Amino acid sequence: MQNPFEKNIDNGSICAFCKGSKMLCGKKRCPILVKFYAQMKTKKLIDSLTIEGSSPPGVFVGRIGYPYVSVGPLVPPIHGDTSLLDTPELWLGKSIDEIVDFRSALIRGKHRIKITDIDEKIAEKTRNLALSISPADVEVEFTKKPTGRIVLDDEVQPYGPSAELKKMDTGNIKFDYKIEKAYYDTDLKAKDAVLELHKKGAFVSRIQKAFSVGAFGIKKHRKFVPTRWSITAVDSMIGKELREKIKDYPLINMHRIYESWELDNRFIVLMMPLSWRYELVEAWYPNTVWNPMGKKIVIFSSSEGYHGRKTYAEIGGCYYAARLATTEFLNKERIKSGIVILREAHQCYNMPVCVSNVRENFRNAFKKVPRKFDTLSESLSYISSKLNIKMKRWINNSKVLKDIVYQKRIEDYENQ
Repeated sequence: MQNPFEKNIDNGSICAFCKGSKMLCGKKRCPILVKFYAQMKTKKLIDSLTIEGSSPPGVFVGRIGYPYVSVGPLVPPIHGDTSLLDTPELWLGKSIDEIVDFRSALIRGKHRIKITDIDEKIAEKTRNLALSISPADVEVEFTKKPTGRIVLDDEVQPYGPSAELKKMDTGNIKFDYKIEKAYYDTDLKAKDAVLELHKKGAFVSRIQKAFSVGAFGIKKHRKFVPTRWSITAVDSMIGKELREKIKDYPLINMHRIYESWELDNRFIVLMMPLSWRYELVEAWYPNTVWNPMGKKIVIFSSSEGYHGRKTYAEIGGCYYAARLATTEFLNKERIKSGIVILREAHQCYNMPVCVSNVRENFRNAFKKVPRKFDTLSESLSYISSKLNIKMKRWINNSKVLKDIVYQKRIEDYENQ
């Protein structure tokens, strides 16, 4: 019996579709990530039951055992300005090795609580840390020495060894005043807090941290949210809100193409003078992180029409991260268009570094001067000159392009 998730997968690669999150292979742990863990050599930064350092600030909320989860700080054994370590907005231009290197310095403290125990002692200190606007001194004591290798995941940022917390103390914490205001407003709904903070220019990564530690929402409804879920939830809420706003803006009058090339990923955004529709199409080359054993390129997509989609995107968090960046730009320019994003992940992209990489890549792309074309045919011809995969294959794996192009003759694009 065919797996229902495979229906949109070119060449049927479950790994590229699952990205270690859905366990479609039936195994309890992702074999690809297990292999990474076995190969990674984490620096021996600590050989003690205690650690002191300046948290970026960073916190992490696990998801295993939900509604009982492990919460706690991410602390490096160094003092000073460590903000780079947990601020994805500052990572553009950094290599995979650099990101993994500085993230591996973050040691995770774990404290088991129920998601509704937001006033528990260590939980409260963890939340306060998440609301900090700058690095904060943290001292933690573990029940045993931190162990394990760097944790890798396609949805969340990497981090280093971990251990159960026995005690946690923090120095003076200066709250981000924007987030602090939302935290003390116990009558403000969580969604409204997220949207208002984004409107005021707060870093998305800071909003996500605060959301994960139960800092927003009606007082009696506040709870901890696993970091993985909070990242996608915030991206989705903001993108959905901005999507509805741009529907009232005028259409662009030409086709536009924006590009970004980072970490051996080639991203191209095609904007068309059409009503809102959005699609992300990903192509994973052999020997990339989610196609390590494949002999062929794997392509799959997720899309939505004018009214959005009712189910979670098959591609996962990348879909919402890219949509957020795209709708931010359209809202800023006060324009609307149909969107198709094409991503080629090449061989050097061999390790997952979180969906924040996707969001920041598109933000970077929209800062550049776009290529403009009068027709879709001209646009596709240009894209063909920038990507390795033939345009016919992109079209066959794109719901949006297929709907548009098949009204013409596909033969016109076969050799582009």
